[in-house]
Amino acid sequence: MSEQDDKAALTRRFVSEALQNPHNAALLERLPFLGLPDAWLVAGCLFQTVWNLRSGLAPTAHIKDYDLFYFDASDLSEAAEQAVQDRATALFADLPITVEAKNQARVDLWYERWFGYPYSPLQSARNGIERFLVPCTCVGLQPSNAPSIAQPTLYAPYGLEELYAGLLQPNPACPHLPLFEAKAKSYRERWPWLTIQAAGHVAAGGPFYNDDAAISSVFGLKR
Repeated sequence: MSEQDDKAALTRRFVSEALQNPHNAALLERLPFLGLPDAWLVAGCLFQTVWNLRSGLAPTAHIKDYDLFYFDASDLSEAAEQAVQDRATALFADLPITVEAKNQARVDLWYERWFGYPYSPLQSARNGIERFLVPCTCVGLQPSNAPSIAQPTLYAPYGLEELYAGLLQPNPACPHLPLFEAKAKSYRERWPWLTIQAAGHVAAGGPFYNDDAAISSVFGLKR
C-alpha cells in the first residue's frame, strides 16, 4: 500500500470515527441550514471523539462543547456574530450540547484581550483551523455536496498521524507555550495515555507507549 493509500485510509477512519458521535453527525447534517460562508465543524468534538473511542469510552465523553467556524469579513461586529450564535443555538436546541459559532474573520479583534498574545488576522476558516495550539488537533469537517453526511470534506493541515499517536506538541503557527501547556495538561487529565512533547521534554502517558512500534511511529513522523 502506498503512502497516499495509507493517508486515504486514515482519512476514512477519522471521518467514520468522528461520525460515531451522534452530535457531530447532527451538526454536519444541519450546518448548511445556517447559510454561513466557509463553515466548518472543528476541533475538540472531532479529535476528542477519536480519543474516546481509543480509550474505550462513549464517543461523547469529556467533550465540553462543539465548535463551528465560519468566515464572514462583511460584518466584523460582535452583534453580527452574536446573531449567528443565536441562530445556531436555536437550530441545535434539541441536542444536549453547547454549540459555539465563531467568525474567524474577527478573531484578531479579541484574541489578545482574552489570551494575552497578539494574533494576526485570519484569511479563512481553514486558516483558523491551522492555528490551534496543538497541531494534531487541527482538524475540521465541512458538509460536502454528497447526498450522505458520511462524505464530508476533511481539513487536517498537519495530517492525522500524530492525532492517532496521541502526540501533543506546540504549534509553530501559534507558539504560545503557556497556553499550549495548559491545554495539553487539560487533555492529559481526560486521556492519560496522551504524550506531551514541549521544549525538548517528553511527558509520556500510559500503556500506549509501552509498544515499541508505536514509539517509533510517533517519533518518525514527518510533516
